[in-house]
Amino acid sequence: MSDSPCDQVECLRFGRFRLRHFNTFILFWPFHCLLTQIKARRFQNNMASNSSTNGETDQVLTEEKFSVRIFTLNRPKQLNALSFEMVSRLLELFIACREDFTVKLLILKGKGRAFCAGGDVAAVVRDITQGNWRSGASYFRKEFTLNYVMATYTKPQVSILNGIVMGGGAGASVHGRFRVATENSLFAMPETALGLFPDVGSSYYLSRLPGFFGEYVGLTGARLDGAEMLACGLATHFVPSVRLSLLEDALCQADSSDPAVISSTISQFSNVPQLKKNSVYYRLNIINKCFSRRTVEDIIGSLEIENSEKKDEWISSTIQTLRKASPTSLKISLRSIRQGRLQGVGKCLIREFRMVCHVLRGEISKDFVEGCRAILLDKDRNPKWNPAKIEDVSKEMVDRYFSKLDENDWEDLELPVRSNLTVHAIAKL
Repeated sequence: MSDSPCDQVECLRFGRFRLRHFNTFILFWPFHCLLTQIKARRFQNNMASNSSTNGETDQVLTEEKFSVRIFTLNRPKQLNALSFEMVSRLLELFIACREDFTVKLLILKGKGRAFCAGGDVAAVVRDITQGNWRSGASYFRKEFTLNYVMATYTKPQVSILNGIVMGGGAGASVHGRFRVATENSLFAMPETALGLFPDVGSSYYLSRLPGFFGEYVGLTGARLDGAEMLACGLATHFVPSVRLSLLEDALCQADSSDPAVISSTISQFSNVPQLKKNSVYYRLNIINKCFSRRTVEDIIGSLEIENSEKKDEWISSTIQTLRKASPTSLKISLRSIRQGRLQGVGKCLIREFRMVCHVLRGEISKDFVEGCRAILLDKDRNPKWNPAKIEDVSKEMVDRYFSKLDENDWEDLELPVRSNLTVHAIAKL
């Protein structure tokens, strides 16, 4: 039986429909294949990230959520101390995300009970004792470059400081735009007890804390909790740890690189905690009075005068802490912070690199190796400083730490040239 005219018309329409959509299919097939490949590659990357999370093989875990990239420091047994591999990987990731237009926000956090307890100085000391101080210098060169990239980054960085934040951990977070403290946060720059000095650009950010609080924190290695970090400006927000997962999800859902949007999102989960009754931040008047003095000797002398009048346990403890620290470290740290107050973050890092190279060479003083031995290795907590007295550290000795290394094949720290900087980043230069 032949088709009716209506059936013939319907078949013709259906044939044209199939032809039209077949042509469209052929036209867009290459794009479909490319999209499929991209999705497959992302899936493989996510699977690799999940696999490394389970096996704890990668020292930096990566995760992609919408336009957000989440980096997790993954050496929990070492309190996420920054190894050379971690620094290299973070630098690689930050540079890659800077060039990726699909990335709007970076979140940096730590696995376990620490964000990051500092740099892996034990490895650096091991290299020095084997006669290879340049290996340690290479580590600091890359770390300081990472600090500069973070300080001048054009995309917002949110650091979740839920735990220990010391030394290099501060350098990997404080230079970023947003720093979220919690009730578990514990901040310190303990370098003077190790024969080193507050580095990683800390002469820039410590010198910009209220009054002379930066000198106090840098010289004494004082430990600050999350509330104190927020009060002095080391943290930008305080979020209870139980709300961190909700905060992370909200930041991913916000899908924005606008600092105002990100700040507003964090603020939805944050509060202003009360300082403890014995908080050192209540001592800011005495700290300003004493730590504004010109020299380390003057600072200690001023504290002793205050203590003789008030018999204050906190002042006594502060004096004792200063007298236990490396005399050389105290003097170069004070000058570094004072110079940092007048310099941008780039110049601070270049100067600090010169200083750390002199420390590693050990020609002026070997206090760094001795401090690490006493505190980190043998743990007898009885370092033999040389010079042993503050008054024996001369101005000429201090000057040498700030001078360019006298080696023909040595180069100062060269920082990457940055363009298209935000107003926030330009203010740091």
